[in-house]
Amino acid sequence: MAKILLVEDHEEIWDFLSRRLKRRGYEVVLAHDGEEGVMKARTSRPDIILLDMNLPVLDGWSAARALKSDAETARIPIIALTAHAMSGDREKVIQAGCDDYHPKPVDFSKLLTQIGAALGTPPTS
Repeated sequence: MAKILLVEDHEEIWDFLSRRLKRRGYEVVLAHDGEEGVMKARTSRPDIILLDMNLPVLDGWSAARALKSDAETARIPIIALTAHAMSGDREKVIQAGCDDYHPKPVDFSKLLTQIGAALGTPPTS
């Protein structure tokens, strides 16, 4: 099963998501700030990254740009997880380098569909 790097600083969200993703068979690597997320993307080689945009140390916008500008991580799909759900926010995260956008609060079944689409696999049930 695919390896997911979850970059999220809110314990309730990373706990909820990591437990549910693991139950679906995914391997989950956690990072709690943008800088750690970039480092773990380079060392753990995830198949996909779920990236909160409002992170400490290095925000998600900067982390996405850093990941997409690095040849070693540029091809890893990134799904932005963000409370920014205003008109134009999806376009902003795409311009920052994310491949898809998921507004918070997380709709887990929709997120699974997005993960499957990004990986080119059907969603797990």
